[in-house]
Amino acid sequence: MQHPFRSSRRALLAAGLGLPVAWSTTAFAQAFPSKPVRLIVPYAAGGAADTVARILAPRLTESLGQPLIIENRTGANGAIACSYVASAPPDGYTLVINLGPSHHTLQLFTKAIKYDPVKDFTAISMVATAPQVMVVPAASPIKSVRDLVDTAKASPKGLSYATSGVGTSQHLSGLLLGNVEKVRLTHVAYRGGAPALTDVVGGQIDAGILVLSNALPYIETGKLRALGVVENRRSKTAPNIPTVAESGIAGFSIPETWVGILGPAGMPADVVRRLNGSITQALQNPEVRGQLEKAGYEIVGDTPQQFSAQLSQSVRLYEDIVKDAGVVAE
Repeated sequence: MQHPFRSSRRALLAAGLGLPVAWSTTAFAQAFPSKPVRLIVPYAAGGAADTVARILAPRLTESLGQPLIIENRTGANGAIACSYVASAPPDGYTLVINLGPSHHTLQLFTKAIKYDPVKDFTAISMVATAPQVMVVPAASPIKSVRDLVDTAKASPKGLSYATSGVGTSQHLSGLLLGNVEKVRLTHVAYRGGAPALTDVVGGQIDAGILVLSNALPYIETGKLRALGVVENRRSKTAPNIPTVAESGIAGFSIPETWVGILGPAGMPADVVRRLNGSITQALQNPEVRGQLEKAGYEIVGDTPQQFSAQLSQSVRLYEDIVKDAGVVAE
C-alpha cells in the first residue's frame, strides 16, 4: 500500500511542475464556501424578495457553515442589483434573489438594461411563487373579468388598472388582456404594491392586478372583489377565487411570478449544486415553510436545470406579449 505521505508529496511535486492533479478541482469545490456569501436584494427591506431572503437566511447560514449576508441594493426596478451581480466573479459568493418576471422583462421596456437575463446569470433555484389577482373596489358593478372587459369596451376612455410597477407580471397581465380582448386598459404603475392597493381600495383606480397575499385581507373583509388569479391554476391559499380564464377569458394565463436565487454566469457546477442543495434543505424545514406560506408564497425548490428552462421559456412568452401590445423600449 502506498504511504499517504508519498502520495501527498507526489501531488505537491506535480502541482509545482504545473502537472494536473486529479483531486484539485474536487477539493476546491468541497471547500466552498470558505467565507461569507452575499445575497443581493434588488429592492427595499420589507418587499417580497427581501422577505423571502430573511426567512431563508438563518437556515442557509446553518447549512453552508458560513454567514449569509443580505445586502439591499435598490434602484432602477432591480437593474442596479442585477447589473452588479452579473459582473461579479462567478465563484458563488455574490448572488441575487430576484422576482420574475421583472428580472427578465426590464430590457423589454428600457434600453438602458445591458445585461441578458438568461445568458449573464446562473440559475440556482426558484424558491417560491406568488399568485397575482385581479381585483376591483367593492362598490364596483364589475363582477367578473368578462364584466371588466365589457365595461372597458363600452367606455370611450376604457378602464385603468394599478400595479406595483413597470415590467411586473401584473403589468404584463394587463397588456395581455388588453391585447387579447382589443380593449383599452390604462396601466397606472406605482412604486410598490402597498400604494397601489390603497388607491384601488379607495376607488381612485378602476381595478388592480396585485399580489394575492397582500390583497386577500381586503377581499376577506369585503373591501375588494376578487375577479380572478392571472395564472393557469387556482391559488392554494384562496382556492375559492377562480382563474381569469374561469372568470370569462378562455385560455388566458401568464407564467407564475417567482422568487428565485441566481448568480453570475459561469459558476462551477459543484458550487451551484451545493447552493441548490442548501436552499432545498432550507425549504424542507417546517418553520421556513410555515413562514413562507403565511406570507402567501407557494414553495417550489426546483433544480438549476428546471429554473433555467423556466427562465428561457418565460422570456420568450413575455417578449411576445410586449411585442403584440406594441410596446417599444425607451
